[in-house]
Amino acid sequence: MSDFWDGRRVMVTGGAGFLGRRVVARLEEAGAKDIFVPRSAEYDLRTEDGVRRALADGRPDVVIHLAAVVGGIGANRENPGRFFYDNAIMGIQLIEQARLAGVSKFVTVGTVCSYPKFTPVPFREEDLWNGYPEETNAPYGLAKKMLLVQSQAYRAQYGFNAIYLIPVNLYGPGDNFDPATSHVIPALIRKCIEARDTGADHIDVWGTGSASREFLYVNDAAEGIVLAAERYDGAEPVNLGVGREITIRELVTLVARLTRFEGELRWDPSRPDGQPRRALDTRRARERFDFAARTSFEDGLRRTIEWYEATRRPE
Repeated sequence: MSDFWDGRRVMVTGGAGFLGRRVVARLEEAGAKDIFVPRSAEYDLRTEDGVRRALADGRPDVVIHLAAVVGGIGANRENPGRFFYDNAIMGIQLIEQARLAGVSKFVTVGTVCSYPKFTPVPFREEDLWNGYPEETNAPYGLAKKMLLVQSQAYRAQYGFNAIYLIPVNLYGPGDNFDPATSHVIPALIRKCIEARDTGADHIDVWGTGSASREFLYVNDAAEGIVLAAERYDGAEPVNLGVGREITIRELVTLVARLTRFEGELRWDPSRPDGQPRRALDTRRARERFDFAARTSFEDGLRRTIEWYEATRRPE
């Protein structure tokens, strides 16, 4: 419990989503009693009217902005214009209207896709502007990065307390397992389990397997976001991650073992690998608001696989 939340109203955009549900639950555990989650069916946050109505109805002291239009490499390649516009306009409208409404703190959750394609590993926040993002998800990454620019500009001109967090790739129970839009972990879990259950002798995997990624368990991400909302008031962006990377080849092998798929892994090098390497320097989060991820990767994967096995619909 934290007395920070006593008497404070909180609005969580995207609060019904994969990460948002965990953030709302963590806020409740921390003592927040007045949490408003604007649903997209009622409030279109891409419009000024939708944002104004959400703020008027929620009357928040703190806004945690999680809502985003996201997907894996395939979805990003097919929807670059939509992913840029929807994510940029939503955040820009929210920050401006929150300022006008007198919101005392605004927390933007950005994306690791904002980092340059060839950022030295581990990614340090100081490297955020040292190049162009990986091409397949650059429109999404740049749209979210503009919200950092806006946050810092509003802090400088208006004294608006806006902070910006950069989580690495998330995973966990309740993730999106739709093969058209899912990210790598749920896509692999579904592919391996379906191949196992149908007796397939192989699965096809995008790329060469040489790229690396870092993955943060969704409950740990929620803990970091709530801690930052309570304790961090700085202008600098802050990474949220675990500080360890795994190659996609190692990841596929691990998922296959944990799902008990024993067939061949066939790599398709004609498909993109995405960013060559991805792992974060997490020192700033530890130093500024004492956040460190606690869930081991294999434990998190097991929980995710168990959840999917228990909830999936039989074909």
